[in-house]
Amino acid sequence: MDGDDYKVRLEIFEGPLDLLLYLIKKDEVDIQDISIARITRQYLQYIETFRLLNIDLAAEFIVMAANLMYLKSRTLLPRQDQPPEEDAEEDDPRWDLIRQLIEYKKFKDAASFLTHREVEQEGRFALQPEKPEVDPEPPPLAEVSIFDLIRAFQNVLKRFEESHDLGDIVDDRYTVADKIEMLLTRFAPGQAERFDRLFADAATKAEVIVTFLAVLELMKMNQFLIRQTGVFGEIEVERRSQASVPVDFEITADGSE
Repeated sequence: MDGDDYKVRLEIFEGPLDLLLYLIKKDEVDIQDISIARITRQYLQYIETFRLLNIDLAAEFIVMAANLMYLKSRTLLPRQDQPPEEDAEEDDPRWDLIRQLIEYKKFKDAASFLTHREVEQEGRFALQPEKPEVDPEPPPLAEVSIFDLIRAFQNVLKRFEESHDLGDIVDDRYTVADKIEMLLTRFAPGQAERFDRLFADAATKAEVIVTFLAVLELMKMNQFLIRQTGVFGEIEVERRSQASVPVDFEITADGSE
């Protein structure tokens, strides 16, 4: 598959600060204790994966990548060789980024709190009919962020590269449209399956990529729902029982329907 033949345009991306907060949460460290070298490496791995998938990236993602590399280079310099700072309290080259992350996290937490309170208030004043006693249901699976999904794809791709001879010449005969049709045939409405099992029969790296692009497209079409058993837990793919668009579609080379 030529990467230029298919371009993904998704509306489910958040911004670069969201990605950084995700990486910090994944590493279970305090924002003020972040390792610039580590977070830069992880961030650039995500950017490289986006490029591998031919995903359109907003300019601020690239700006943040450049900023991280600059901060990383500064942390490697001896203190006497670092550029002078106007404020002595900000000798740590990470400080401006840390401050941005703290303020952005406060904003995100406040927005989440207000949304939660709004839902609570709606439930408080709504007239609720008496519910019959039933056995408690298992806790629902959490919906997955695009960053979780990209991370799972990175793991799948890494395992594939470790277990396959990438020098073998195999015909890359599948297109994204082919894989979409195959996935819709494979999944009955309401059926779920582990994410990594979708790639079990892939013969080439290109087929792994095309399969993942098909999953992204089906998410955008509201045909597939991606869920997770817990924070950084197992990811499952489920076909919605009732999708908002018909399955009879045509997909063009640039990803439009």
